[in-house]
Amino acid sequence: MKKFLNLLKKEIRELITRQLIFSLLFTLVLFYFIGQLAKGEVKKAAAAQEISALDLDGSQFSNELIKGLQSAKFKVELLKEKNKEKAIDSVKASDTNLLLVIPEGFGESVSEFKIKQIDTYTFLRSFSISAARNSAVFKAVISAINNYLSNDFLKKKIPEANPESLKNPIKSKDFVIVKDKSAEASASDITGLVTSQTIFVPIILMMIIIYSSNMVISAIAMEKQNKTLETLLTVPISRASIITTKMLSSGLIGLISAVIYMVGFRSFMRGLYGDIPASSQMSGVIQKLGLSLNTNSYIILGISLFFAILCALAMAIILGVLAEDFRSAQTLIMPVMFLVMIPYFIFFLSDVKSLSLPVRIFVLAIPFTHPFLTTQNIFLENYNAILYGILYMFVVFAILVAIAARIFSTDKILTMKLRLGRKRIQM
Repeated sequence: MKKFLNLLKKEIRELITRQLIFSLLFTLVLFYFIGQLAKGEVKKAAAAQEISALDLDGSQFSNELIKGLQSAKFKVELLKEKNKEKAIDSVKASDTNLLLVIPEGFGESVSEFKIKQIDTYTFLRSFSISAARNSAVFKAVISAINNYLSNDFLKKKIPEANPESLKNPIKSKDFVIVKDKSAEASASDITGLVTSQTIFVPIILMMIIIYSSNMVISAIAMEKQNKTLETLLTVPISRASIITTKMLSSGLIGLISAVIYMVGFRSFMRGLYGDIPASSQMSGVIQKLGLSLNTNSYIILGISLFFAILCALAMAIILGVLAEDFRSAQTLIMPVMFLVMIPYFIFFLSDVKSLSLPVRIFVLAIPFTHPFLTTQNIFLENYNAILYGILYMFVVFAILVAIAARIFSTDKILTMKLRLGRKRIQM
């Protein structure tokens, strides 16, 4: 046991480097910085939008229209220019990005129930995502204008009626049913809320699997390149212990990295979306539908993630044996990356149940697919699917460990090489 612990300490010391510590701290700071930046942009989007307006009509309708925009929480700046060209030059020299031009005759056309166009100008000062928000602002402006004019007309024609009741005589009362639980809510709101709270699971899983696998492959490749692996194999300790210490040390470092990534990513998501349950006041609905993770849920999720990591590390050990040196080890991580990214993208783009049978079998045969589905299965109480997924990953892990142990028990570990230029394995 003492030899095993000493070997484990040796593996951990080799994995913890200044570069690793610096990269983890940099990642944490980067996520926090991006989160704060996103938080600032979200606040800007939620704040009153500034719009410059040129009223060439000067009618009662146009004045009421400006007031209607102000009541809709738009910050309207009235321009005193006499024509559209001068107004464009004025706004171009300012920091405002939106210009609304009400043409002459607008009020007369509205009073006669004729369609009259208004001109909207968007000044693109950059091509960022925040700049693209201006078009959405103008859509909100047009919607506010149409809503105001239609309400005004209905009030004048039918004073005793409520304009909103006339325009929208039918209202829906939405309910969501999950298994045997029901609650009054919108399906899109529930889906968005659950996704925002669990989106970090597949992202962190992908990061930790790729990161831990890369560490194992690189470590074995460096030992082969520096000839330290030959010395290690002569130590009076079982080959199975060598495999176990490499997997355990990489798993521990990967777990620490996952925690750091999770803290940083949650900081980023909070900056981007804020405290969603509190702002949407749907935490009670989520609890009623059973769509929140409790202690038992996290334990089940942790077990599933743990077996996925073990499968990745066992696969990485076999691939690391094929590496000739450190440089070739960076290429050998690609198979693991592909196997992780396939279920990763399917998780965001589609539902596994909606795939054709051959594709579904292929996707479920990838051991990393099952942790991606664990959170969803917990919410839907599909515990049999979770159990079968964990058992399948355990079988895959046992097979991979048996293969790795067989390789380590012979001298092939020192002679196996994958030369991509010759496209064949030499033994």
